[in-house]
Amino acid sequence: MDNNVLASKEYPQIIQEIIDCGFQKGAKFFAPDYLAIAIKNLNNNVNDRAYSKKAWSWMRDFYNKLKNSGDIYEIFEKYQMFEDYPPSKSNIINAYNEVKDIYEKHRIKSKGVLRFVDFNQGMDARLFTPEKAELLSKIAIRPVRIAFDDIKYTKKYEDAIRMCAKVGIKDFSNYLLYNFKDKPVDLYKRMRINVDLCDTLSEETGQKVSIYSFPMKYHPLRKTNDMDQDYSHNRDYIGVNWNRKFIRAVQAVLNSTKGKIGRGTSFFNEAFGSNEQEFEELLYMPESMIIYRFLFKWLGTDEAHEVAKQIIGSDEVCDYSTSSWRNCFHQCKKELPPDLWEDLKKKIGSNDFVTDNETFTDSLEKRLLWYYTNSRKDVTDETSDICKMKHYYDKNVKDKPSHYEKKC
Repeated sequence: MDNNVLASKEYPQIIQEIIDCGFQKGAKFFAPDYLAIAIKNLNNNVNDRAYSKKAWSWMRDFYNKLKNSGDIYEIFEKYQMFEDYPPSKSNIINAYNEVKDIYEKHRIKSKGVLRFVDFNQGMDARLFTPEKAELLSKIAIRPVRIAFDDIKYTKKYEDAIRMCAKVGIKDFSNYLLYNFKDKPVDLYKRMRINVDLCDTLSEETGQKVSIYSFPMKYHPLRKTNDMDQDYSHNRDYIGVNWNRKFIRAVQAVLNSTKGKIGRGTSFFNEAFGSNEQEFEELLYMPESMIIYRFLFKWLGTDEAHEVAKQIIGSDEVCDYSTSSWRNCFHQCKKELPPDLWEDLKKKIGSNDFVTDNETFTDSLEKRLLWYYTNSRKDVTDETSDICKMKHYYDKNVKDKPSHYEKKC
């Protein structure tokens, strides 16, 4: 439970204590005979009620696994083991003593399950040395968790990962802090580093190295002098380089990946973009198009236009495709005056598309904001055209990605 185990002067001793406790690399846990333990406790008058229920339940399970066992049936019948409630303590013990040899013969012996060691927070990449990594490899640690909270520690972080991989450690689950003093692109760079390291180290070491990234949103625990309010009672804190829309965009992607990003370049490119420009574009993308990205991407296809005409009578719903939004977004970026474009980006960044839209009077600006005012609820509203198209897409489109989920 040491918060920074690598900083401890007793680190070698800590590793040895873990080994002495039976958690060396490759260690297994072998389940004991729980029925025998329950009977022993009954004989010793330990919690008769609880162990009677447990022993009775385990013995009945054992009987059910031995099909058509006449000998055991007679014993169980004699000691009332087939009743709907536990028999007496003496009956349970007597029944066990008579079937003990058969039970021991047929009991499935445990093959053991691997033991794992975990520390309660990410290790400090700056403190890794080859010697410390070597010691870490002696215990059954899985995964190794290393914090990667700042892009400026890239060299230290990569060195730490390589030290571990060199001594045979191949499973990592690393924390990436964001919404602190970092820029959004810094988060992308750190995630990309992990994805690339998986491929590079797997090739270099000849073993499958897996690095899961866990982006974790920074939130202050107490008010400091530079804050306008105490954020300890809400989740509203926004870092100096972030805004509400960017936070929601990252969270929308993480919701579909269950909060983690694993190995796989193609999946990462689809989720976060193949480069920094695509990631920035994703941050500005309407939330519904992030969550239901494959649906809205499909809406821009010729197939979708034809389907819309058939089931709706018009293909206007296809104007709400990802490609349509992207064309409008880049048109605004190209044609609007710089100051107006900055105002529009701030409006999108506020993630509030209901109030104070009077500033934007040009049809192009309003067109872009229109994509954001269409609520993601429309996707699940059975009366909406988008929902009708989604039903068709879920049932009929054959070339969905292998990782496609209806809810995402």
